[in-house]
Amino acid sequence: MEVVLLHGLLLLLPLAALLLYRYNATFHYFCKVALFNGWILLMATLLSPIVAFRGRSVENMKILRAVILPLKHICGIKIQVWGSEHLNIEEPYVIVCNHQASLDLMGMVEIIPDRCVPIAKKELKYMGTVGWACWLSGIIFIDRRRREDAINVISQMARTMRHENLRVLIFPEGTRNEEKSMLPFKRGAFHLAVQAQVPIFPMVISPYRDFFSSKDKKFTSGTCTIRILPKVETQGLSQKDVPELTETVRQAMADALAEMSADCCGDQSAERPLFPHCVGAGAGAGMRMDSSQHKEDTTGTSN
Repeated sequence: MEVVLLHGLLLLLPLAALLLYRYNATFHYFCKVALFNGWILLMATLLSPIVAFRGRSVENMKILRAVILPLKHICGIKIQVWGSEHLNIEEPYVIVCNHQASLDLMGMVEIIPDRCVPIAKKELKYMGTVGWACWLSGIIFIDRRRREDAINVISQMARTMRHENLRVLIFPEGTRNEEKSMLPFKRGAFHLAVQAQVPIFPMVISPYRDFFSSKDKKFTSGTCTIRILPKVETQGLSQKDVPELTETVRQAMADALAEMSADCCGDQSAERPLFPHCVGAGAGAGMRMDSSQHKEDTTGTSN
């Protein structure tokens, strides 16, 4: 009799889990977060031995990107990209992006071009097979607590970008931020772009709050919009221009984020010009945005 009851309870467990997943938002949240992280761990574990034969190479990023791309379908997230044509250039450049949550990974692999590697915190390197897969894919690791080491990495990366035609993606806020406004930007990405004399492409990911919030334990299906703004030239700029460049770019990205926040409650079907009020409004000699638009950028490492 006890065996029968035990079997009955075991059969009811999947049904109970299904009901909780459907009707309990907190349980739903933790299930999807576990699925998200589990997929990354599984793919990294399967991927690492395969790409290890090639060794550490930026070309491995193509494989890492391919196995992460399905996550948007698994999590029920639709991604819209505006301005991807801006990245259709052959030269090296720096991409800077706002940083909200781990979900940024889906946006990153959606737009990341060939021969592009992110800069990440050093702690990620020691996260088992995930860290190994990242290292094999050419991701650059920075120790944020040791400023001199970070400066050396930036200087070395500036030389490598030109010699190997690399693109670099950086989160200038330096940590996750789910608030409505952006955090102050760290200047690493701007120093890198100026040292290498390569353009900057600001990228803004729309707020997730309609479908994701770690504070409210919410993770449903939804739509995310990514805007890639016109490039910011750095030719002729020097290190003394970095503070002004940083703040000008941050303001442009903050304006884009505010506009996209408003769009979350309205119609996104029609694309509007980005910041028409900024046209021709350069904020310093040599700091200019392509197509006569305002300059912008980001820098830092992800948390």
